[in-house]
Amino acid sequence: MKKIVMTVIALSLAFWAFEGVSSAATLINGAGATFPYPLYSKWSYEYNKETGQKMNYQSIGSGGGIQQIKAKTVDFGASDAPLTAKELDEAGLAQFPMAIGGVVPVVNLAGVKPGELKLAPDVLADIFLGRITKWSDTRVSSLNPGLALPDAAITVVHRADGSGTTWIFTNYLDKVSADWHKKAGFGKDVNWPAGVGGKGNEGVATFVKRMKNSIGYVELAYALQNKLTHTKLQNRDKAFVEPSIESFMAAGAAADWKKTPGHGVILTDQNGADAWPIAGATFILVPKNPANCENAKAVLKFFDWSYRNGAAMARALDYVPIPKDVYGVMEEAWAAEIKCNGQAAWAK
Repeated sequence: MKKIVMTVIALSLAFWAFEGVSSAATLINGAGATFPYPLYSKWSYEYNKETGQKMNYQSIGSGGGIQQIKAKTVDFGASDAPLTAKELDEAGLAQFPMAIGGVVPVVNLAGVKPGELKLAPDVLADIFLGRITKWSDTRVSSLNPGLALPDAAITVVHRADGSGTTWIFTNYLDKVSADWHKKAGFGKDVNWPAGVGGKGNEGVATFVKRMKNSIGYVELAYALQNKLTHTKLQNRDKAFVEPSIESFMAAGAAADWKKTPGHGVILTDQNGADAWPIAGATFILVPKNPANCENAKAVLKFFDWSYRNGAAMARALDYVPIPKDVYGVMEEAWAAEIKCNGQAAWAK
């Protein structure tokens, strides 16, 4: 896995360097979520090799991506926090999912290996509320008999920017903890009760890696890339599960993309003994009536190619690809909703 992720980063850097080379191909620009950045980097590199089409994607966080697509400074935005049907209508945007992944708590505890530390929903919430302040707290140790936990203060690390990863994480905490609901709620940015902030999944991963006795939350690919220690979590069915493609798929098994307004399916705290409790989809936002028709069509061609050719690449990076029946529904929506000069921007 380390080799796969590092290869993606190397390919990504090579791709960005290649963008400086002159070409007749349209340059499409996107910005937003850091959650899917490793995946979009891989897809864009392979698509460029095949078609010559170049894409510049700025990994600035979901909040920034939403702001930029609303301001019409990019051709597409990316967010892990789905917009409501009302928000989409007000902004004149269409929304569709590109992959499913998982947000994972990660820790820096000497001698603790990935998957060894178990956390229950109320314990995780109270750590981020600043109520459980030491790793030796009986509520943590009782879940982990036989695991040597230090009598040390817990350092909480959270996002400092508007973030879809934060939206998914806090949406979960909001569901499982009445106290969290009262004190913090959920959103792309919240009033954090405790901790220090890092920018992007990258920033949180770096902070946790450097700070002993810390805990944070990142998308799984970032945990693997940075060799961070993920925890197990107790899910809705009271089973302790590991983050994996299989547990992310289990969380999305009952999702109804067609009937959900704006296709904004929420996958946190789902039923199922095998379901990872902090799963989520990552979404693309595009204008329903784009000013630049050539770029709009190029964006849809890229994501159509990604749906049809990117599944193996997604799985290699621990994302769940969108099933064919689901992306078929999304492309029907493209044809119906996205218009260039009164004509459908998408047609196969």
